[in-house]
Amino acid sequence: MIFAILAAMMGLFLWGRFRHDVVALAALMACVIVGVVPSGDAFAGFGHPAVITVACVLVLSQGLRNTGAVDWLARRILPRDAGQTVTLLALIGLGAALSGFMNNVGAMALLMPIAVQVSGRLNLAPGQILMPLAFGTILGGMTTLVGTPPNLIVSGFRQEAGLGQFEMFDFAPVGVAVAGLGVIFIALIGWRLVPARKSAAADGFDTGAYLTEVRVPEKGKAVGLTLRGFEAEIEDSGAQIVGLVRNDVAITAPHGGRRIFAGDILVLQADVDALAEALSVFDIKLEEEKAPSDDNEDAAIAPFQADEITDADDADDVSEEIVLRELAVLPGSTIVGRSASDLRLRTRYGVNLLAVSREGRPPQARLRHLRLRSGDLLLMQGPAEAVAEFINDTGCVPLGERELRIPDKKMAIIAGAIMVGAIGVVTLGLLPAPVGFALGVLASMVLRTVPLRKIYTSIDWPVIVLLAALIPVAGAMLTTGAADLLARFLVDTIAQSNPIAALAVVLITTMFLSDVMNNAATAAILCPIALGIASTLGVNPDSFLMAVAIGASCAFLTPIGHQNNTLILGPGGFRFSDYWKLGLLVEILVVMVSLPLLLIIWPL
Repeated sequence: MIFAILAAMMGLFLWGRFRHDVVALAALMACVIVGVVPSGDAFAGFGHPAVITVACVLVLSQGLRNTGAVDWLARRILPRDAGQTVTLLALIGLGAALSGFMNNVGAMALLMPIAVQVSGRLNLAPGQILMPLAFGTILGGMTTLVGTPPNLIVSGFRQEAGLGQFEMFDFAPVGVAVAGLGVIFIALIGWRLVPARKSAAADGFDTGAYLTEVRVPEKGKAVGLTLRGFEAEIEDSGAQIVGLVRNDVAITAPHGGRRIFAGDILVLQADVDALAEALSVFDIKLEEEKAPSDDNEDAAIAPFQADEITDADDADDVSEEIVLRELAVLPGSTIVGRSASDLRLRTRYGVNLLAVSREGRPPQARLRHLRLRSGDLLLMQGPAEAVAEFINDTGCVPLGERELRIPDKKMAIIAGAIMVGAIGVVTLGLLPAPVGFALGVLASMVLRTVPLRKIYTSIDWPVIVLLAALIPVAGAMLTTGAADLLARFLVDTIAQSNPIAALAVVLITTMFLSDVMNNAATAAILCPIALGIASTLGVNPDSFLMAVAIGASCAFLTPIGHQNNTLILGPGGFRFSDYWKLGLLVEILVVMVSLPLLLIIWPL
């Protein structure tokens, strides 16, 4: 019965009609009904260490993403004026390095906007940067225990086999070598095999450039620079200075040779996706005013800061998540012809107007005194409920939801410290991986690096359900003897009882299945088979488990094998058949490099 269930499950995975987690849950229920999985153990997978660790790493990755920590790192690592080869090496290498310590899907999502900007600077199609970056982040995931879910699954099966869990960097000797050579190959040669296609999003949703104001702080990096020099530093973000306010005197189109003083207010025009980068290059902030009062509504354009909450505030206010939303002003809106000062936004609604976009041209008035028109796009900040109330009262319409981040250096440092601390306690063996990363999540909740309402939405629940459902199914393969039967077939029929040939079969089979079905599902299915093969041959099981981990991390032939491949399908304008041209060479390279290393580092 277990073979019939497995065959049906793999057929449904390959068909793709149903989501992977639905198929996995159906397989689990079938196993329970036929009696190969005891009903009392059906949902034990949700408490499995691998499942808990995956969920916690996803939350910690969201903290790095929310606070702008990765954006800060990317700006300091990526060269600004280098050629194609150096830039690609730096970008793909950064993606691979990040994927070793945070979820590789999160690393890819963070670097995608940077990759698109880089493609424009290098005069390449977006896809020619996106596919190499996607492959680099997939390769980077194989270097540590937490880099990708298959590594955690493999470690869990090792523990259940009585061998203990793999340590944080047990994957590094083989993984770093494979990832490093893979990144070098892709950056030097491989990217040239990626077809230059027009992005499917090229003519999509575009809000144009926003007008916003930033104040230069005392001892800020911008003090003493000329306006021309300032613009040169933020050139990659696409932002430009369109005005200057000094001593309450507004200067439109100031001369580029004018020097910047502390306290100056710079009027910037920037695309909303580049706004965060423009702000953080010099660690400057959106224009802040004094606390609002009935006689001073100029503070309606000041961004909320955590230290503005006093003891007199309600407890509910402290827990409210501050959000950024893009709104369009409709012709019948009640705010047409009125300014932020007139509307008393902070007093009446508790929201701030941070920026305005108007027909791609910079408005001439100061932001607080700018009279709004129909068709203007507003960047609003405030508690989610307050922004919703403003929308309902004024007749504005929210635009398609997308993530907007204003960098926070302090919170970025905290988020980075939490991630490093969690990795440290696990690496030193002070705590098991699930407990160490769960403590990191608790710290993130207490210190608010991830808003409380996003703790659960930051977890990829389909992946969690998939893992939790397949772990009991994989356990049934062991308890029923199915894994041993498959192992004997592979050893006797294909490998001819040769351990090295068997290791190659496991590696290549895992890679092939990862290309056509979810990589976590592949690892869960192949681990018991790998253990069975090692037992049949009487060799080191770690060699075969590591082969499964490497193979499950190498899905390069199709857009469905890994989420990172799926992420770039639209933005890169790719077709299904575009992946194998580069992917096949990468997979061949992985086999050629990893197989000898496995025999050396994890000898049979």
